[in-house]
Amino acid sequence: MNPIHIRKAASLAALSLALGLGACTTPAGVTPNHGLESINQPVVSRSNMTLDLMATPGGLAVPEQARLAEWFEALDVGYGDRIAIDDPMASPSVRADVAAAAARHGLLLADGAPVTSGFVDPGRVRVVVTRSTAHVPGCPNWAGRQSGNLGNSTSPGFGCAINGNLAAMIADPEHLLEGAAGTGDTVVMSSTKAIETYREATPTGAGGLGQVSSQETGS
Repeated sequence: MNPIHIRKAASLAALSLALGLGACTTPAGVTPNHGLESINQPVVSRSNMTLDLMATPGGLAVPEQARLAEWFEALDVGYGDRIAIDDPMASPSVRADVAAAAARHGLLLADGAPVTSGFVDPGRVRVVVTRSTAHVPGCPNWAGRQSGNLGNSTSPGFGCAINGNLAAMIADPEHLLEGAAGTGDTVVMSSTKAIETYREATPTGAGGLGQVSSQETGS
């Protein structure tokens, strides 16, 4: 056989072997990720829980206020939950009563209520608690634990640990989407209050030393 043909045949065999090995590095159904951005990202889900109450022109009656308080206790509402009311009459007294119940859990009422199923009849008010949860779908992912990495790509489970812990520990999952809104006070302004107080305090020796006579005797 011609040596040139032998070299060509050897090259084709090596190329086919390399392609075969390359195909074995990526598990079936897994898209290779050649960047450093994790494809395993937290997903935030929202759920709305509702309670319909009877409303009067003067606000919520005492039994309805008790129902609302017990409902909040059963849901264990807290930081991260959003409370809103859907009131066809837009009664300020009703809003004040619901706001007082929410304040016992350290929460404020939202300005608008989310869309819920059904219709709220006049004379009734619907209280809506919106709760968000975060999780990383598809984790842990060990699809590539028995594969090579000749393509220099990240593993299918890359990011599961840190993003899963972040989703589990964050107090308000909504902050994963938009971040926390500032109040206008920076950390620097609040942390330097003690230093400013110390610097502005009058020194203890500013009034001079007291006059003490050696001739005086104690009583």
